[in-house]
Amino acid sequence: FQRSTSDWGYVGDLVEDDDKIGLYSYKVQSTITSRLANTMIQARMVNNARRPQPIVFDVQVPKGAFIDNFTMDINGITFTSHIREKSEARKMYAQAKAKGKAAGIVRSNALDMENFKTEVNVPPGMRIQFQLHYHEMIRRKLSSYEHVISVKPGRLAKHMEVDVRIIEPQGLRYVHVPNSLGDHFDGITTISKGEKKAHVSFKPTMAQQRKCPKCSSTAVDGNFVVQYDVNRETTGGELEIFNGYFIHFFAPENLDPLPKNILFVIDVSGSMWGLKMKQTIEAMKAILSELRAADQFSLIDFNHNVRCWRDNLVSATPSQVEDAKKYIQTIHPNGGTNINEALLRATFILNEAKSLGMLDPNSVSMIVLVSDGDPTVGELKLTTIQKNVKQSIKDEFSLFCLGIGFDVDYDFLQRIATDNRGMAQRIFGNQETSLQMKNFYNQVSTPLLKKIQFNYPQESVSDVTQSSFHNYFGGSEIVVAGKVDTENLQHLESVVTATAANAELVMETLRDVEELDGFMKKDKYADPEFTRKLWAYLTVNQMMAERNAAPTAALKRNITKSILQMSLDHHIVTPFTAMLIENAEKDEIMLADQPKDPRKGCCPGTLGLTPNAPNNNKGIPAWANVTAVPVSFMPEQRSPSVSSLSINRVDNDPHFIIHLPKSQSNICFNINSEPGKILNLVSDPGTGVAVNGQLVGAKKAENKKLNTYFGKIGFYFKQKGLKVEITTETITLKDGSYGITLTWADTGHIIRKQLLISVKKESNVTITVGKEMSFMVLLHRVWKKHPVNVDFLGIYIPPENQFSPAAHGLIGQFASEPEVSIHHQTPGQAPEKPQAIMEVKGNKFTVTRGVQKDYRTDRVLGTDVLCWFVHNSGKGFIDGHYRDYLVPHLYSFMKKP
Repeated sequence: FQRSTSDWGYVGDLVEDDDKIGLYSYKVQSTITSRLANTMIQARMVNNARRPQPIVFDVQVPKGAFIDNFTMDINGITFTSHIREKSEARKMYAQAKAKGKAAGIVRSNALDMENFKTEVNVPPGMRIQFQLHYHEMIRRKLSSYEHVISVKPGRLAKHMEVDVRIIEPQGLRYVHVPNSLGDHFDGITTISKGEKKAHVSFKPTMAQQRKCPKCSSTAVDGNFVVQYDVNRETTGGELEIFNGYFIHFFAPENLDPLPKNILFVIDVSGSMWGLKMKQTIEAMKAILSELRAADQFSLIDFNHNVRCWRDNLVSATPSQVEDAKKYIQTIHPNGGTNINEALLRATFILNEAKSLGMLDPNSVSMIVLVSDGDPTVGELKLTTIQKNVKQSIKDEFSLFCLGIGFDVDYDFLQRIATDNRGMAQRIFGNQETSLQMKNFYNQVSTPLLKKIQFNYPQESVSDVTQSSFHNYFGGSEIVVAGKVDTENLQHLESVVTATAANAELVMETLRDVEELDGFMKKDKYADPEFTRKLWAYLTVNQMMAERNAAPTAALKRNITKSILQMSLDHHIVTPFTAMLIENAEKDEIMLADQPKDPRKGCCPGTLGLTPNAPNNNKGIPAWANVTAVPVSFMPEQRSPSVSSLSINRVDNDPHFIIHLPKSQSNICFNINSEPGKILNLVSDPGTGVAVNGQLVGAKKAENKKLNTYFGKIGFYFKQKGLKVEITTETITLKDGSYGITLTWADTGHIIRKQLLISVKKESNVTITVGKEMSFMVLLHRVWKKHPVNVDFLGIYIPPENQFSPAAHGLIGQFASEPEVSIHHQTPGQAPEKPQAIMEVKGNKFTVTRGVQKDYRTDRVLGTDVLCWFVHNSGKGFIDGHYRDYLVPHLYSFMKKP
């Protein structure tokens, strides 16, 4: 993969942005050989500025694809990649950093697309070429294969090309390229299709790339999509045998659908408020209309409580469907999220129906979960929920999960669905949510076969991937692969047995071992390794699923070893391997590292390259050097030290302490609300800043009172378009579709648009916005087996923060300090708790002297803070009632009470 930059030709006519970075070419080449897509993305860039500056290579790789190579070439310095066991790669990376070598780090975040991003600090006049290779298996959905390539060059390219070649030995039924990049590019894509091959080309000129005739920005920003399907001649599927491996593609058609028993489980917690709920209701009404007369169904909606439209399954008659639509229309989202109880209620209804003989023996049973967030009420531990659901389902039916928006823990939904014979899909909360939901339902709405078993001659094949499947849905495809002894075999026969609507089916396929050899060897674009790569792809994915479901630690370790060996043998990045990228002299090094839990990904990396000695901290201000891992560049500035200030804070159950600088007083009050409720702390339309905290309950009540704490805190910086979500597990920055996540196990920082997030391992997070404001969030860990307490967060806000006069919220309203008078102090019932009269905002009431805790310097015992305590949830001291500060979303602004 080494390339020279000497063939770039004349680059002086490049269009540059203000940063003087020119994009000479942006090329995507993808070849699909029997559903295996090999994709290469290449960018050639030049720094025409008079100063060194970072050049970014940021591409999106489909979730589930395997990255197998990444190279860079900087003015003849070539960086190549090697796959290593993860701990070994990290050790080599750490050693390089310890010796002062330039070292960057690249990590990915898991959405439907995963970001592969790196920055290189490039001196003036230098050219750089990035090249990334990955491969994936194209899945069939809704009777079509869909190959999606993210094309986001970020700027105008002198040469722009997307080139896709399709080689399908079964023959091509059709090839279609929807206008996914927009009407701007009508008529530019060309398609040439033969019997078994096709070529798709997209080559917009620089003028065609412009958003407008005089614009310097590019309109190329989205996904390039190619759709196609293949011919099918036999019901038993197609066998392809090549280079010692076989692939069996199975997608029978013209079968009657099996009846289904389906339970829709819909999240109606407060976070679903607004467009998400409206779109969900629209989609559900359309989905209910598509139920068949032979189907049975019911609805469950849940927040902190669980409600059933019907306590049992009912037939999908027109009257029942109409009644269900009316019920859906009455849903109003509010409260917390009790996923565990909702799923257990659904499994109970299906299990009871089976035990009572209410289910057709040939029917298929399933649950469809629609949710947008993590559990906040009831059982909160995701592994326990996964275990509970698995034990309740007992492999009797399937669970399909729809995760809405960026906040949802999509990987948990994926694990719990895969664990229960289903699948998960993420959809994003926008105007197309309803359409995406309906498309997902259509993938599982037509079960055609159940109990499918693939059989091959044992003496001829080995290492076969999954060969038994619970269901086959219309418009999809089942793929089985294995090794085959081609030296002693002329033909390979398969026998597939399955249960159809009215009969048991036996489907046979016979294929000549040599049939593909001539066809593949004649085509220069066909991947001669496609069968081996497909087998490895399926095997690794199957082992990952088996590892997630492994009942013992010993079995999990053995599976992990097998995955690791497969990853090294086939040169792919998996959660147990990493890719080292280094130059020939090995004095510059980078690490491409996919986290085991994709939510726990780190920040994009920076590799500093200078003509002389490397300096990977170049451009990072001193105050931002919290960690050795470089992240990005921003102008130097200083922020106030949070620890040196008198602070407005919320901590523990939740206790508010408001520091009033003018009167040198501390005023305290508690808020007693319900788990799942979201309290507004700061709402400042003037600066566009909102801070909210979502409550989580203790494991059980004490003295008839359930304590609540902040389990999640959200920051919205509207003018920057940035959102920060801090939970007891992760710290996430979101910028539109872009997201970066750290965990509390990390020490690190994220810098974006002049906003700094600094994480101190298992301690605190500091958010700094220029010189204007800062926030600190403290993590409180408790013993995991504590019978009552849960992990929670505290927040500390300096009164010096430069909020606008319009600021409000439980803390924000005190940015403009009110006049406070405390007088007539008298002894209380306890000598250390005297009472007094407080007058503020025209109100007069009794307050009590007490002590609260500041946990910034001592997170275990805290530091005592004397304050005057306002009873009745701050009544009289705060404007209005505390319920006025409840908001529907983690990023909502509040209305003034």
